[in-house]
Amino acid sequence: MEASADDASEDEADDASEDEEPVVDILQEFKDRLRSQIGDWYVVHTYSGMEKRVKSNLENRVTSLNAEDYIFEVVVPTEEVAEIKNGQRKLVKRTVLPGYVLVRMDLTDESWGVVRHTPSVTGFVGNSHQPVPLSLAEVESMLAPAVEAEVATAADAPDQQQTKAAKVEFSDFAVADSVMVVDGPFATLHATITEINVDAQRVKALVEIFGRETPVELSFTQIQKV
Repeated sequence: MEASADDASEDEADDASEDEEPVVDILQEFKDRLRSQIGDWYVVHTYSGMEKRVKSNLENRVTSLNAEDYIFEVVVPTEEVAEIKNGQRKLVKRTVLPGYVLVRMDLTDESWGVVRHTPSVTGFVGNSHQPVPLSLAEVESMLAPAVEAEVATAADAPDQQQTKAAKVEFSDFAVADSVMVVDGPFATLHATITEINVDAQRVKALVEIFGRETPVELSFTQIQKV
């Protein structure tokens, strides 16, 4: 009987290990895929609130202008955040970088023109005619929130994370406070709080990204006073 119990314990351990593997694989596959992809990632300025429209317009232009050979992917970085409405908590997707869209492409005169002349695009980040591509680490940090949300869903972890997260009291922060971002794609950047939502445990703040102040939303647990 003891041997049977030991065998059962080993089987349970093996099952638990197998359950954990897909979660780890999602993140690793994401990083491996980024490293293996052709082209470089560039950041494009858009009018705030027009990110999804620009993505759709640019993808249509790529197809209609037969630019698939040098423009490969258009992404609006998103993250999953909790919102509380009418006393109920639900997860919603938000744009990580308001006013920006990422484009993976080979930079040529043709690809530059296709992107630059897309409606609601105001230009590339950096030199307007010779934009500088993002580093792999920068791309990972901008696209990771969406992947992390996928991992959390796969692990059935959102509720657990909400329970574990230490609740920060409203009195800890005030409008106009200067804070340091300690977690997420803006980690290590300074931000200035412009609005506080106590119920959702989140703030709106201005963060300097690519040389201009950009409004972002952050949870209380992502920031600390400086």
